[in-house]
Amino acid sequence: METMRGVRLLGIGAFAMGMDAYVMAGLLPGIGGDLGVSAARAGQAVTVFTLCYALAAPLLSVALGRLGTRRVLLAALVVFTAANAASALAGSYGTLLSARAAAGTGAGLFAPTAATAAAALAPPERRGRALALVLGGMSGGTVLGVPLGLLLAAHSGWRAALWAVSGLGALALLGVALRLPPVRAAALPSLRGRLRLLSQPRVTLVVAVTLTQTVASLGLYTYLGPVLRRTAQVHSPTAYLWAWGIGGVCGSLLAGAVLDRAGRPARISVALLGALAAALAVLPWAGAVPGLVLLPLLVWGAAGWAFVVPQQHRLLSLEALGASGGAALALNSSATYLGGATGSALGGAALAAGLDARWLPLPAAAVAATGVLLHLGSACLPSHRGRLSPATAFERSPL
Repeated sequence: METMRGVRLLGIGAFAMGMDAYVMAGLLPGIGGDLGVSAARAGQAVTVFTLCYALAAPLLSVALGRLGTRRVLLAALVVFTAANAASALAGSYGTLLSARAAAGTGAGLFAPTAATAAAALAPPERRGRALALVLGGMSGGTVLGVPLGLLLAAHSGWRAALWAVSGLGALALLGVALRLPPVRAAALPSLRGRLRLLSQPRVTLVVAVTLTQTVASLGLYTYLGPVLRRTAQVHSPTAYLWAWGIGGVCGSLLAGAVLDRAGRPARISVALLGALAAALAVLPWAGAVPGLVLLPLLVWGAAGWAFVVPQQHRLLSLEALGASGGAALALNSSATYLGGATGSALGGAALAAGLDARWLPLPAAAVAATGVLLHLGSACLPSHRGRLSPATAFERSPL
């Protein structure tokens, strides 16, 4: 009970990270008007956060790994909380970019460390639930935190939303400092050891599959408003964002229970990726029937967020990793945000080239389908001892 309480504290921090990562997109008009920059320049605040998040996960956790898991979590929350406060106080565009870079760094350090800590705190039979609680916090920050943050911003300005994120970070910091039990996670490897992970085809392919999934899912999410306007003539996407987010919370939480009961994380991953590809493929036509578009949005949100749980479980279970599971999670976390940034950039380029927003889900579905093929390829790779790994070979049974 005490250990799962500690996992829930980590979930609060993940909630703050999820809110911070996605609420900025809705704050850009207010930021641009207040700081005197165009919407395009204001959007670089999102890019800076995302890139620093992706880089911080593998690099800073190496530099700070010797401090121990608990101290790394505390350091990450201190940076994240202070950076969001600085973002709320920013009086110039340059100051805002610097503060968003620091916030992304703190988030990138916290997220994989929290997942590693959750897995270490929970007994083996509840590892899936522990990972799902942390991921559920992240998705909850999207489904609940983002709409509430935007509502707060509408009444009190964009700075109020960032003060709310900073307050959540401070709450998580206090909880981790006072109530988190000792964490006996494996020591993280050196930077050379992390780079060595990329030389292992199984690890590289699992992380590459995560990249394709987030290019498709998180990248398209950036343009959900324009897509809904063209597919379903929706002028206010708020209710549809709730549908996507509710699906994400349910999917990420249920994935842990299913994984603990059924095992077979590789099977679950490929099924979720296939469901994501199907949901995105039918989205352009779903708006023909009023309300029907909510169904693919629910499936998209559920499959997209649930997918991360078995992927994390696979990386922690790879027998070739030994004590390097935490490093693999950091690489996977980086791939998540690099995928989101890449998908956003590709989607923007496609729209700028003249692609109708209605059809934007189709190339996203194609990317997700490519991830399915990569996933199947990773299941067939032999382990470092010449055997099929039980974590990646679909437990030696065919699809």
